[in-house]
Parts: sequence; C-alpha cells; structure tokens
Amino acid sequence: MSGQISTLITSVLALLVSAGCNAATPVSPANTPPTPANEVIFYNWEGDVPQPVLAAFTREYGVNVTYVIYESQEEAIENMRAGQTYDLVIMESRFVPLLIQEGLLARINRRNIPNFKNISANFRDLSYDPGNQYSVPYSWGTTGLVVRSDLAAQPVTSWADLWDPRYAGKVGLWRGQPRETIALTLKSLGYSANSETPAELETALQRLIQLKPNLIFLEEFDLETSAGVMLSGQAVISMGYANDVLQGRAENPAITYVLPAEGALVWGDNFVIPANRPHPDTAELFLNFLLRPEISAQIVNQTHYASANQAAQQFVETEIQADPVIFPPDRDLKNAEIILPLSAEGQELYNNIWARFLAAPSP
Repeated sequence: MSGQISTLITSVLALLVSAGCNAATPVSPANTPPTPANEVIFYNWEGDVPQPVLAAFTREYGVNVTYVIYESQEEAIENMRAGQTYDLVIMESRFVPLLIQEGLLARINRRNIPNFKNISANFRDLSYDPGNQYSVPYSWGTTGLVVRSDLAAQPVTSWADLWDPRYAGKVGLWRGQPRETIALTLKSLGYSANSETPAELETALQRLIQLKPNLIFLEEFDLETSAGVMLSGQAVISMGYANDVLQGRAENPAITYVLPAEGALVWGDNFVIPANRPHPDTAELFLNFLLRPEISAQIVNQTHYASANQAAQQFVETEIQADPVIFPPDRDLKNAEIILPLSAEGQELYNNIWARFLAAPSP
C-alpha cells in the first residue's frame, strides 16, 4: 500500500471510535472443507460485485451464485428479520451492532476464512464489532455532491447548495438512503450527522420538506448510479458517491465531485453471514474467495470503491489509486463524520422523521 493511501486510511479511521486496531490473531490452517452446496445466496446492492467475479467462483467450485438485490439497507434488515434466507450479505458498519443484538448474524469461523489476513489492520477490531466476530470489512468511501459544473449557477461547495432555488426540480436524492439524507441535512444546519436530539431532527425534517419541491428521486431513473440523470441534465446537483461521478465524467468531464465544506459523510461496508444462512460452509468458502487479493482488486477496478483489503492494493489500477474521488486528500476530510450506529430510541426518531418527510406535501 502506498504511503499516501496508508495515511488516508489512518485519517479516515481516526473518525471512528475504535476499540483498537490490533493485529489479527494467528489463524491455524483450515481443515479440508466439506463438499460445497450447489448454491450460495448473495444479498447486495445492484452491480456491487462484477458478474465475472461471481462466474469465476462458479467455475472454480461448481457453486451457482444467486445474486439478490436490495434497494436500501433498511429493506435488507427487514427481510432478514422476516426470516428470508441469505448466505452472505453486504451491510453498512452502523447496522452491524443492531443485527448482532437481535441475533440475526452468525459468528464467523475464522479458521475457514484464512484470507482475513489480507484485511488492513486499520480496519480490524473497530468499535461496531470488536474482534470482527460477526463482520469482515469490505469497502469504504464518502458521500458528497455530484455536480454538473457546466450547468451550476456558481461553484458548488456546500450541502446547503441543494436548497438553492436555482436548482429547483434538478436536485437528486436517493430514496433508499434515508439515514444519509437526514445526516447531510443535519450537517447543512451545523449539527452532527449522528444527532439524536429531537429538536435538531425536527428542524432537519422541516428543512427536508422545504427541499421537496426541488427533488427528483434518483432510483426512479437508475438503481445503480446517478450518471444518467447527470448526463441528461435532469439533475444538476445530487447527493452521491465515487461511482456516480466516475461513470458520469467518462462521458462528460463537467460531472464533478464535491466534498462539502460542512463535512462529507464517511461510510463502510462489511460482509456478514446471517444466523439462518442455508449453506454455512459454502458461505464461508465464498467469503474467503472474495477476500483473495486479486479478486478484491477486480471488484475495486470495476466499482471504484476503496477496499479494506490491503493485500489487494498491488492489483488495483494505478489511476484508481491516484484518483482523489476514490482516495480523497486529508484536507477534504477535515470536517467529515462517520455514520455511527443509533440507539434504539434514535432509530425510532429517524424512522419517524423519514416517514413524515415522504408523507408531507410539498410546500
């Protein structure tokens, strides 16, 4: 890993309330695994893992990967609670403690995951899952603003620019990201992205309702990225991620990425194995395969999201490693906040705020 990227990862993880970044406990070689099942069920965002990666696993082990798509983490959690069965799920860090508490996650048998050794020490043993008993870090990145700079009335620098009346009808938000939408609204007001203060959340709700006439919900156009609506000019400014701007700017360099002055949001995704997984041994076999350095790098090279897999870095394309959209400089993360787990009471407040926002008529 280059010094620049190593420094950046350390900078980002300083935002976490960490339980310590200890070296991994040595893992003894696994015993010969049992015969894999015919199928493994992978629950994830659309397009998050390239089809060639899934096909490579099938070729090597004769196991078909059934790729099931969710539109939000909240949807995924509700389906897990309802007893739907999956072998491997991608889950944001902030939800892992809740799933552990509810008994929805299996302890990961590290003897069957020797490639855990490839995970950077900076991403291990964090506060949301001390010892990585239930989760394996997958990817991380920022939430910022995707902008058509050639159509913007002036340079965009702030979350508050979403509320600029000059962009009425051309502001994009992801309906499937309620927590991040509320968080960026809190940041625009000068509050913490993780506030559970009822008065601050009520103020954020009213601010969101003010934004409603300006909005288009991006998933009505494309579940994968906002590139299409940005290229067409249907949206001039939207909340977004690295992949949104990278796909868009390949066709129009005027599509740019801004980490707002109030502070970007920092997220992290993890592999988790549900407690009711139908094929436990095959789930761990699949997870270990995805942690191979060359496989992790293949995912990064396709999706352009930074990986927690340190050993994969040597296989990541040089231009991706050098891209500030994917690996932003420290100065752009100055006021960034990691999205942290909420208390049960806080989650209820957020759920209520989001339901009232969706139900509210536009002003």
